[in-house]
Amino acid sequence: MGDHMSTSTLRIAVIGAGIAGLTTAAALARRGLRCHVYEQAAELAEVGAGIQLAPNATRLLARLGLTQLPRLAVQPAAIEMRRWDDGRMLGRTALGSACVELYGAPYYTVHRADLHRCLLGQLAPGTVSLGHRLVGIADVDGALELRFGNGSRVGANVVLGADGIHSVVRRWLVSDSPRSSGQVMYRGLVPAASAPFLPREPKVSLWLGPGRHCVSYPVAAGRYISFGATMPAAGRPAESWTEPGRLADLIPGYAGWHDEVRMLLSAAGTVTRSALHDRDPVATWCAGGVALVGDAAHPMLPFVAQGANQAIEDAVVVAELLAGASPDTAADALRRYQELRRPRTDEVHQRSRANQQTLHLRDEDRLPDLQDHAWLYEYDAESAARRSWSL
Repeated sequence: MGDHMSTSTLRIAVIGAGIAGLTTAAALARRGLRCHVYEQAAELAEVGAGIQLAPNATRLLARLGLTQLPRLAVQPAAIEMRRWDDGRMLGRTALGSACVELYGAPYYTVHRADLHRCLLGQLAPGTVSLGHRLVGIADVDGALELRFGNGSRVGANVVLGADGIHSVVRRWLVSDSPRSSGQVMYRGLVPAASAPFLPREPKVSLWLGPGRHCVSYPVAAGRYISFGATMPAAGRPAESWTEPGRLADLIPGYAGWHDEVRMLLSAAGTVTRSALHDRDPVATWCAGGVALVGDAAHPMLPFVAQGANQAIEDAVVVAELLAGASPDTAADALRRYQELRRPRTDEVHQRSRANQQTLHLRDEDRLPDLQDHAWLYEYDAESAARRSWSL
């Protein structure tokens, strides 16, 4: 019996239509597997913020056929770290063509909505059902049944939870809760035309200072500058991932910082504010036919800029391992997925926590260089999954 016959009997449900869920669906489709994506929101609208895509993710997205992405993305020439007050350069990592030469894939900065649209374009019409908020999973005669807030029930042999840091699917596997980092992040988009004071060369600028840092880079083919500025959280910040923020709270927090930073923040019309949370790494991401992908599995702080990149790796690996599975062997494939992914995401998670200190200028000598990123950037998640199959 060939692979095709066995795989076509898998009924795969993906929960969540964010970047993790849509990449998972695109990766499954590429391997000839059908799935259905259930999203709680009534309409698909990705938050207006930027995202950094490193070579470990861009090589995988290229294989998924996201041909429009290079036109919508920006390839920054470098990541530059600067001192908060006088703008002195603390470190520079060359990207651009150096990155492509070194790792065989580009470094992109993109608008989340652009990536989201490119991923949706890879899916057959009707793959995503909106207005489906998962309320529970039941085991009915050895099959999984998904129960949604709108009353509908759906059967599946495989359920992939790509439903983020507040994952409902995760509750089926683990009882834990998000942990506050004590920091909030303000995010905003500034039209490039309103920021003539920024250098012309596209780059990721990382400004490091006491107790906070600010990162900015161009997105949307260079038409906008996306920024993220952290501050210590006052009181108990809202759990919500994103809520409107007030410039009046943000700008005084950057008093005394370099003009370039202050002018950029002041040029934003509106900002969102998120309380930054992660969860401690856990040993279990899967049980039977249920597994977690992306932030649902390993929510991490954004201080290595790898959250979405690791979700994209997860998606490709889980699709690769399910491609050879039948309903009887799906649980083994998911266990293998967890074994392959956990050591790597645990390491990125740990570095993201450690960087919360590094980025706040306690330790100026230890600034990363592009070579230090080799373990992250040269990794090919798809090849790793194929190797694990042959073992």
